Amino acid sequence: VQLQASGGGLVQPGGSLRLSCTASGFTLNFYNIYWFRQAPGKEREGVSCIGSNNNNETTYYLDSVKGRFTISRDSTKNTVDLQMNSLKPEDTAVYYCAAAPVLGDEVFTKKFLFDYWGQGTLVTVSS
Repeated sequence: VQLQASGGGLVQPGGSLRLSCTASGFTLNFYNIYWFRQAPGKEREGVSCIGSNNNNETTYYLDSVKGRFTISRDSTKNTVDLQMNSLKPEDTAVYYCAAAPVLGDEVFTKKFLFDYWGQGTLVTVSS
């Protein structure tokens, strides 16, 4: 059973990246999926989340990424993607995905509620 974030890289300010959260050994469809990020020297913060497959219209975004980031679910591929546009240097961080049976922005601060955590992928926004 494994969760994996991928798609990170180096991009110039104003550019775009698409991160993917994939699962092996279980299906993401039954879980609410969360994206976190942790910048150097800073605490981890919640970026976005999306409801499980029967509630995938429910999403949440950190204020600083609203209008720039879009979370979506592809049930056939068993992935949850985070499309990041208009990237800024302050978006530089390691991005992680995690799976929880509960949904809500308050869940971001409750690590004990998460069943699975993925290894992170580094996003660097720099000219």
